[in-house]
Amino acid sequence: MKTIGTDPVFACAPVSMRRVLWLPASGVLLLGGCMAGPDFERPAPPEVTAYTSGTSDDDAATGTEPRVALGQAISADWWTLFHSPPLNDTLEKAIAGNLSLAAAKSTLAQAQEAVAQARGGLFPQLDANASVERQQASASRFGPTSSSAGKQESKAPFTTYALGPTVSYAVDVFGGTRREIERQEALAEYQSYQLAAAYLTLTGNAVTQAIAIASARRQIETTNQIIADDEKNLALVRAKFEAGKAARTDILTAESQLANDRAQMPPLRQQLSVAEHALSILIGKFPADWTPPAFTLADFALPADLPVSLPSALVRQRPDILAAEAQLHAASAAIGVATAEMYPKLNLSASVGQQALTLGTLFGGASTVWSLLGGLTTPLFHGGALEAQKRGAVEAFQASLSTYQQTVLSAFGQVADSLRALAHDADLIEASARAAEIAKASLDLQRVSYGAGKSDFIRLLDSERQYNQALITHARAQAQRHQDTAQLFVAMGGGWWDAKDRLSERTKPAPTPP
Repeated sequence: MKTIGTDPVFACAPVSMRRVLWLPASGVLLLGGCMAGPDFERPAPPEVTAYTSGTSDDDAATGTEPRVALGQAISADWWTLFHSPPLNDTLEKAIAGNLSLAAAKSTLAQAQEAVAQARGGLFPQLDANASVERQQASASRFGPTSSSAGKQESKAPFTTYALGPTVSYAVDVFGGTRREIERQEALAEYQSYQLAAAYLTLTGNAVTQAIAIASARRQIETTNQIIADDEKNLALVRAKFEAGKAARTDILTAESQLANDRAQMPPLRQQLSVAEHALSILIGKFPADWTPPAFTLADFALPADLPVSLPSALVRQRPDILAAEAQLHAASAAIGVATAEMYPKLNLSASVGQQALTLGTLFGGASTVWSLLGGLTTPLFHGGALEAQKRGAVEAFQASLSTYQQTVLSAFGQVADSLRALAHDADLIEASARAAEIAKASLDLQRVSYGAGKSDFIRLLDSERQYNQALITHARAQAQRHQDTAQLFVAMGGGWWDAKDRLSERTKPAPTPP
């Protein structure tokens, strides 16, 4: 995108784009296609060929499956890649009932009506006028003997009646109206991408909360297993204490461990409740009126291949990038609007109607009056306001350009983070699974050793803590990989462009509360 200077700029359309307007009062007027301000050019995609440095994106997610499939398209219903029927059903409810999505649709419709309103400026305006006016005039009469001062007499009051249409037309000589239409179209396009972003945010958040529910349930299940192990240890210590082979301190230590592990349960249940309530709100339901499915991590199957768009395609499919581009387009058109204000304006008007002193003679042929008017207004001195307005529009364009470039950088950063996170998740899952296996084997040996009186309870307790931590770490690592997979799909744009029919449907309004 070229930098726009502060000098007046005109962009001329081809001859085929010229408009011929027929005005009854002035004949045929041929207008050229020149418009004030620059024509918008879409920024070129970045020249980078990879999202991350050091290694290729094909190898960004190393370790276990899934594998990155660079250049593969992503489905609009990207969440179906997890192969979870309860998740698919929940997402359909969310898309149908989410109120933020409904608000975005209404905002888009409002922007589209603003385009229609701006286009009305290209056509003649026809109005019907009717008036009744009461007047009184005074007349000067000079007698034959009067000198310099005349004698004034007041005439009797009289009433005039007028009725008829008026046609007016503001000729868009320098394209100010057409630039305003272009600006409104760009703003409507921005709202359409905001709707796509709302759709992507909704689906991403819904999947995130579903996985959060599954993660909380897995951690609760793991903690219950840990508590069961604590109870077994406590029973073992009590048996040894009764046999005189253990000290009272061992019982207290075992009871303390059991109490500490039980204390982990309320925060996990709170996490589960928060995720369930958040998912209820996303689908437009009160938490008391709808309960989400009991998601488990086993319900989510990771796809064998992760579709990742090429870097050159990302800027044409991320809704936040496209929205920033639409704002840049609107800022470019605003320069044309401000530039056109610095040049003359041509207004044409015509009227025809009936005017009479009585209603009975209003529609007689002698009462017909008509007028034609052509007015040219050119700015001469406005205290520098018009020049400042244009310079401000140029600066607004430069700000939008920087915002667009920053949006592109942030988008590429999100994709790079997601790819690296998946690589690290795979390594963490493999390492945590191995750590859990080793900790379980060590715990089993320590229990046998403690039961045989060959080791003390502290060693048994340390082994149990290591095993418990390994189980929690592994459960969280599995949930994190699912979350990062969903984040990658969202970072790719989520295939919203294939869901335009769904986005064009109006969401049912929520019932009015009593």
